[in-house]
Amino acid sequence: MLDLSRLRALHAVSVHGSVAGAAAALGYTPSAVSQQIAKLERETRTTLLERRGRGVALTEEAWHLARTARELLAIVERAETTLEERRGQPSGLLTVAAFASAARGLLPGVLADLARRHPALDVHLTEVDPHLSVDLVARGVSDLAVAHDWDIAPLPAPEGVEQAVIGDDLCDLVVPEGHPFTTRDVIRRSDLGGQRWVCQPPGRVCHDWLVRTLRTAGFEPGIAHVAEENHTIVALVAAGLGVAVVPRLGTGALPPGAVAVPLEPGPVRRLYALWRTGAARRPAITEAVRTLQEHWAGTAVRPGDPGRVLDGGSTAPQ
Repeated sequence: MLDLSRLRALHAVSVHGSVAGAAAALGYTPSAVSQQIAKLERETRTTLLERRGRGVALTEEAWHLARTARELLAIVERAETTLEERRGQPSGLLTVAAFASAARGLLPGVLADLARRHPALDVHLTEVDPHLSVDLVARGVSDLAVAHDWDIAPLPAPEGVEQAVIGDDLCDLVVPEGHPFTTRDVIRRSDLGGQRWVCQPPGRVCHDWLVRTLRTAGFEPGIAHVAEENHTIVALVAAGLGVAVVPRLGTGALPPGAVAVPLEPGPVRRLYALWRTGAARRPAITEAVRTLQEHWAGTAVRPGDPGRVLDGGSTAPQ
């Protein structure tokens, strides 16, 4: 009899491409995942992982077994959903994948609220890139994802994945104190040429938005500094090293030396919750999405905001 937890570990390795990635997604140590795979190899009397340089690769037999594991995990999910639905209370394990600023600025309060209201529900959070998180949900590794898109890059929902809007995250143009933009009532996108920019690396949605927006306005962006975290980006701006477009979620209060100025039209990124269609009736999913929207709708003015209130504006799965 094959052990389901070991099949889950193999499936996670097939999705993430490494033992370390699987461990992070499952909330285990890499050693624990390796031990699960080793036990599965003994049970099946089959080599499942092969060394490739510093990493590992799945054998052909492992890929076949991983596909079967995915089917079995989907069956188990349906059974768990039915039982939880009959009980009518959120319970069991709920794995959530969220991008960095949501994990920092939104999820702590949501998770604390869920833990207080539903002690039988065990939520595990993993911080990942927003577009990777959608794939994790589609593949059955994560139960729920919190992701975002911008107007230039709509978020795709693969077949078998449903989504609901959490809300719109406003973004600020942040400049150093004393910058000429700080004396103006409004900044247009056509005014952005000739600036030194601080932004996230290529391939990130924020970076792509900046490049496309400036090129559409007729400018080639002069990117002076690249950083992963918004806090680092803001710190570089505060030091007078450039300007940046920074989402408000998860950024916190601007430090001395950094000033938010009004950019029109203002950049907006939209936040979504995504889950598998087969789990849509699960009370844990319904309650988690509702709580995400509730916390977002209760968040009024963000740093640098002249007074606008953000609207959750969506419906949780029914």
